[in-house]
Amino acid sequence: MLNTNLVGLKRTTLKSLLRLTRTKFNKPFYISAVGKRCACLCSLGYYKNVQGPGAWPRNVRFYSTQTEHRQKAVIETTAAKIVIDKTERREKVLPVEKTIDVRLSTLWKEKIDPYVKLARWDRPIGVYLLYWPCTWSIALASVPGTVPLSTTLGTAGLFLVGAGLMRGAGCTINDMWDKDIDAEVERTKDRPLVSGALSERQAVGFLAAQLSLALGILLQLNCYSIVLGASSMLLVVTYPLMKRITNYPQIFLGATFNWGALLGYSAIHGTVDPLVCLPLYAGALAWTVVYDTIYAHQDKDDDARIGMKSTALTFGRHTKPALSLALGLSAASLWGAGAAAGLEAPFYVAVGLYALHAGRQIYTLNPNNPDDCAKKFKSNSMVGLIILLGILAGGYRQYTENRQKNKGKENIEATKSCIFS
Repeated sequence: MLNTNLVGLKRTTLKSLLRLTRTKFNKPFYISAVGKRCACLCSLGYYKNVQGPGAWPRNVRFYSTQTEHRQKAVIETTAAKIVIDKTERREKVLPVEKTIDVRLSTLWKEKIDPYVKLARWDRPIGVYLLYWPCTWSIALASVPGTVPLSTTLGTAGLFLVGAGLMRGAGCTINDMWDKDIDAEVERTKDRPLVSGALSERQAVGFLAAQLSLALGILLQLNCYSIVLGASSMLLVVTYPLMKRITNYPQIFLGATFNWGALLGYSAIHGTVDPLVCLPLYAGALAWTVVYDTIYAHQDKDDDARIGMKSTALTFGRHTKPALSLALGLSAASLWGAGAAAGLEAPFYVAVGLYALHAGRQIYTLNPNNPDDCAKKFKSNSMVGLIILLGILAGGYRQYTENRQKNKGKENIEATKSCIFS
């Protein structure tokens, strides 16, 4: 409760009292002058019998009420009630939860999202296309049944993390090489390095972090696989150069992107079986030429204007026959890999489904429609899954029989880390 003197009270003073009541949680307080304090049945006190020039009526109670944007002050006296309304325009204060959400949103947009976009982690299709050949190779290497299922799954998990890191590193390197070129291409002009969301120094630091983590994954494998994997890093670094010096950069991309078709097998066996791995690698490479040529048709006009090379420009109006030839090579090579691994009918059905799917893509492709090219490119993620399911189904009976024979005689040494074991 607060007491004060009303004698000579001015409007400015009353405004101050209005502000003060706001801090009192709308509780009333009482204003009085020097005089005799009397009791009230309501338990409140009041003053009376005070006379003088300019004196306000006594027996005064002062209080205020307020809503979100409005405050009302009420002075109750023995005379008429005095009411003063005050409308305020105040900045709305967000609740704590909304404030935290805004801060997190700002943190993501300004500090994290540019790195996600630089690595293309917001577009996981690239990770899938890199990962599927790894899974094919790991599955084929597991058919002989020389390692337990837990080892196969653990290796597949390591390769999934590695695929995400190496895909991100490859995109980062590509954007560092192509910063000036990307600024002239409609589809790429908003990439982080072009827009200024990230500096080149930040990109280099991010690249170093990705490659360091990827190296940590690689060092979990056997010595043969470490050497094989290190050579793939060289391909990743040099790929952007190929777009400047060769008319067939998609072939070089296929050689880089599908290195896991060799590495996955060696991670399980400690070496590569050429009869299985080389056809598998060739089939995956030819598949990459198919889907990445379709992808390259999105940018062919910009590429031609700035002097970049691609199979989309090289094949030109012969794109569909060229892709049909690449598809035939891919399917035949995959069949050869399956035959060398002793896979059964479900695998060949899967390869046939892949050929039908990709053949329909090529037949219906409109190379002058970027949206159609993008849609067909993205659908290739399902192709990788079809082939993997074919390997699992086609090798299941052989795998279960081999596991029974090799139970207790697993070749665990081949899967141990060259560095940490």
